[in-house]
Amino acid sequence: MTHRSPQEIQIKSNGLELHGALLLAETIPSSLVIFAHGSGSSRHSKRNQFVARKLADAGLSSLLFDLLTDAEEEIDTRTRHLRFDIALLAKRLMLATRWAQSQPSLSQAKIGYFGASTGAAAALVAAANLGDTIKAVVSRGGRPDLAGGDLPLVLAPTLLIVGGHDEQVISLNRTALGQLMADPARLEIVPGATHLFEEPGTLERVADLAVSWFCRYLRPPQEALGWSKTPKASKVGTINSTST
Repeated sequence: MTHRSPQEIQIKSNGLELHGALLLAETIPSSLVIFAHGSGSSRHSKRNQFVARKLADAGLSSLLFDLLTDAEEEIDTRTRHLRFDIALLAKRLMLATRWAQSQPSLSQAKIGYFGASTGAAAALVAAANLGDTIKAVVSRGGRPDLAGGDLPLVLAPTLLIVGGHDEQVISLNRTALGQLMADPARLEIVPGATHLFEEPGTLERVADLAVSWFCRYLRPPQEALGWSKTPKASKVGTINSTST
């Protein structure tokens, strides 16, 4: 599918200015995936940009934006504190969501979140606070444990994706899966992948899973029929992609 180049945008509120890149797959999008990047990253994340392009190929628009201002980013480079302020990051994600809803071309779009690392915790907290405004959540190598007591409040269908060699994060995601009340909530383990999915083919697997999940829950039913790659969950809610 041919899609446009990203549009540079600014999200402004009460003196706050955040920079973003909006990739529209349609003139009037029916769906929008908002990205929440991980610690120390930004809208320029190559991994998230890769996933965003795959989403665009499937007709899903996306918004990648910086969770911190330029000044905050400079401070965080030294202190490494703000990147773990999940409450702050979630508020920024909710701000970006309200910005999208205020745009005439995006006002009718179904919204989903794609979070990576600490950004996944922010996505889950924001989803818990926004209720049925958020239609789907995907976490890549995320830290859902940092969402704390907000986990049981997430209503949106939630997919947790973790690398098979990322053992500590697998454990954290399994525990979080047991606390999620979202229907459905699933864990997908990608064999051979480490935390950043740098191994050949592993990021492509993440993108395929994310596309399938978002197409299922963000696209109109008749348009989502062609995207049926999402594997079925096992009885314990854990999926091993070697069996799909």
